Amino acid sequence: MATTTATVTDLLDEAWKLRDPRTKDWFMLSSPWPNVSLTVLYFLLVWLGPKLMRSRQAFSLRKVMILYNIIIAALSLWMFKEILLSALNMGYNWTCALMRPEDPEDIRMANVLWWYYFSKAFEFLDTLFFILRKNNHQITFLHVYHHASMFNIWWVVLNWGGSGQAFFGPLANSFIHVIMYTYYCLSAIPSLRPYLWWKRYITKLQLLQFFIVIFHTYRGIYYKCGYILWLQYFLGIYMLSLVGLFSNFYLQSYIKKRPSSKDQKDLDKNKNVYQNGARANNGNVSENNGNGIVRRRAKKAE
Repeated sequence: MATTTATVTDLLDEAWKLRDPRTKDWFMLSSPWPNVSLTVLYFLLVWLGPKLMRSRQAFSLRKVMILYNIIIAALSLWMFKEILLSALNMGYNWTCALMRPEDPEDIRMANVLWWYYFSKAFEFLDTLFFILRKNNHQITFLHVYHHASMFNIWWVVLNWGGSGQAFFGPLANSFIHVIMYTYYCLSAIPSLRPYLWWKRYITKLQLLQFFIVIFHTYRGIYYKCGYILWLQYFLGIYMLSLVGLFSNFYLQSYIKKRPSSKDQKDLDKNKNVYQNGARANNGNVSENNGNGIVRRRAKKAE
């Protein structure tokens, strides 16, 4: 047992020495403890937050949500632009990009990928807002896994390979986040909600993103790209887990909830339809005056 522990410790020490000398002393990267601490606090928030809000009234936070989503969308747009320009300036091979430690543009790439990593900590606020608004049904395993894992995955990437082949996932993800957080911003404005018909297509775009990034990652492995091999496997396996979880989410949210043709006909035949502010239902008439429902007894047919 002691020998095994010593071997593991030696391996970790050797791995620690192999970190990228350009980024190893950057804020939040020089030690794993800040990352571990924030992740533990995040799990505490997920566990304790709904309990603390149970007997409290939900917060609206509409203006805060609009501002927050604008900030994330703007940051994502900036990161997309910086990653794209840096890749173009270095003449990156889009299917096999190597790290270039001496190139100033490579430092620029590492810098924007650090902001990408740090943005994942900022996005923990997604969960806090769900809790404060008492939307606990949205705090799913997928939500928690995605937020906590992305933050820690990119701590590893920035420490051992924060440029080169690693650029592609953040490029695609930042583009998707521009669309996604713009949608969230608009959905926080009640008058615009009827026009936001494209929510399901965001999930489709996310899935498409994952498949493209997986193809990009495993293509680099197959053709022996030269980027750090274990990091490519690490990222590839992680992306497969996201494909599985997001596919299940899409199936549960948009496929299984769709009624069959027979059920839809029965629903159309029997549903209570509001017309001109009133509906007929079991001998009662419900009138909607815009402020609430007022019930009165329906007159019998003579």
